Amino acid sequence: MAQEQCIFCNLGRQAPGPNLLYRDDVAFVVRDLHPRAPVHLLIIPLRHFTYLTSMTPASKFMVGHLFLVAQDMAKREGIRNRGYRLVINQGRNAGQEVAHIHLHLLGGGPLGAMG
Repeated sequence: MAQEQCIFCNLGRQAPGPNLLYRDDVAFVVRDLHPRAPVHLLIIPLRHFTYLTSMTPASKFMVGHLFLVAQDMAKREGIRNRGYRLVINQGRNAGQEVAHIHLHLLGGGPLGAMG
């Protein structure tokens, strides 16, 4: 998918709006349109990055930054000390719907065990 057609790239290029919770020079955060938990945020890198299999040593700052932003957002949402889940869906079989890596922050209530 070309960056011009990527919904997350287009969203990242837009001017700040009411759905934007956070933005810096690496990533931005919005609420998921179809939440799976009381708190369901998407932490999205501004740079188009399709799959984890495309990672290089140069990618580690950006990927690490997503986790730091998630930690800050969990605090802002009041769930940092109660527990939350971070998820990256990698590929179609894992449920990746947009071909642009993003981190799901889920919390705000019991999530149940995985696996």
